[in-house]
Amino acid sequence: MEQRRKIFAVGFMLVLVSLVYKVPCHAVERIHPQQLALLPKKVVLLDARPRKIWKKGHLPGALSFSWEEYTETDARKIPYRTLPPEKMAFVLGEMGITENTPVVIVGDAKTSWGGEGWIAWVLAWVGHKGPVHILEGGTLIWQKKGVLTKRKKPHTPVRYAPNLHPAVFISAKTLHQKKENYTLVDTRSLPEWVAGRIKGAVHIPWKKMIDPKTRTPIATQAMKDLLQEKGVRLDKPVVYYCTGGVRSAWAWMAHEMAGLAQAINLEGGYEEWKRVTP
Repeated sequence: MEQRRKIFAVGFMLVLVSLVYKVPCHAVERIHPQQLALLPKKVVLLDARPRKIWKKGHLPGALSFSWEEYTETDARKIPYRTLPPEKMAFVLGEMGITENTPVVIVGDAKTSWGGEGWIAWVLAWVGHKGPVHILEGGTLIWQKKGVLTKRKKPHTPVRYAPNLHPAVFISAKTLHQKKENYTLVDTRSLPEWVAGRIKGAVHIPWKKMIDPKTRTPIATQAMKDLLQEKGVRLDKPVVYYCTGGVRSAWAWMAHEMAGLAQAINLEGGYEEWKRVTP
């Protein structure tokens, strides 16, 4: 009996390890808290919440990586622009992340305004090759039950070599010129939508794409049902937008994790759109 238990335990651990070390079939995969301790020491945990909230408590070794610190107002006075790829690559390298480093995104899908999706989108944009996961339950599961990790030592700066992946990015100018080639989804709140929107867009607030239990994007079928219910055409690439590209990045992540056809985040969002249209 004892030997049988040991065999079962070993087999269970091997299954977990195989899940953890696999390369995600999509840009992001969910990871269970129990799997977190099995990840290699080189894994980097990125906390999407604002730094002031991160300072109050976070998973051991998790680094603050809030969009609030890594976006800027550009020369045209358009706010919330993600840092250029070369600058973002430098930031990632300073955090000990190379293009092959396994990354786990942590958050609460609330205070970050979709920052978990923004991190996932940034990594996809700069051409990250390592596995990227989002922690089921986020910081809430850590606060309630505790989550074990191996990463406790300071990260050593490294070089991140970006390999830009333009398929996940579109500018407002390009979208304006070829608008008929895309399906548009506005992920902002109802008041924002009423105040002004891109003509022809479908309105789906990004919060409808959050699973409140796991603090991750809704399940595959739920995402498909939501888009079908709202009449979102999937025979064209779907462009998600919000004010600046953070909440829409969550929608992009939900779409991508559902294994649907091409999704694009309008980095620059409605603020940029207003600058390039009459």
